[in-house]
Amino acid sequence: MHRSFEDSLDKLRTRLIRMGSIVEEQVEFSFRAVLKGDEQIAQLVMERDDKVDKLDMKIDKQCQKIFALHQPVASDLRLLLAALKINNELERIGDLAFNIARNLIEQPQLPELAEKLGLERLTQGVHTMVKGSLDAFVNNDPELAYQIMRTDNHIDTLTREIFDETVALMKRDGSVIETAVGILMVLRNLERMADQASNICENVIFLVEAKLVRATHAENGPPFQTDADRDED
Repeated sequence: MHRSFEDSLDKLRTRLIRMGSIVEEQVEFSFRAVLKGDEQIAQLVMERDDKVDKLDMKIDKQCQKIFALHQPVASDLRLLLAALKINNELERIGDLAFNIARNLIEQPQLPELAEKLGLERLTQGVHTMVKGSLDAFVNNDPELAYQIMRTDNHIDTLTREIFDETVALMKRDGSVIETAVGILMVLRNLERMADQASNICENVIFLVEAKLVRATHAENGPPFQTDADRDED
């Protein structure tokens, strides 16, 4: 029974790492599509979204099965809880990558305006957060998780800067309004994607250190808090 339990956990972790790899590629491809105007890659991202959804369901059912057949405690229980939450965050990131790819299909003019606004500096930062959060999970590295969480406020600030630049451009030039609205939608998806990466980091810290932390997403103050910090507040 014990060997069967360990095998189930190993399979779960392997499947979750595979999910992370697919989602990271979806993110990379969606960014490349919107920056380079590559509609073929955008279509690929949209077509593979179903693969992400199916794997999400498999992982969720696998966690439920382990809970039903075994009585996990301590670190094993944390792995299952973290796996459920990380899987959910990955599925959401996959949906956001789908949204970005769809934005390009609907607004083929996006790349030109994205270049003008310097969107690539934001996509690079978000991709770093997504990749770093997954590396933190794969390597059981809470220090990397903390490091990634600290960058989220920078992403929020950069998003706001590009948002303001986009709105200002819309006011100056009415001919770009339709495309600029597409940029605003991309910005929203990018910001949410960074938040999901932070959430993955929270679960890595919970898994390895048995500590609950939450990203604050605030411009001032600490980048994250423990449950004890919030109790004091």
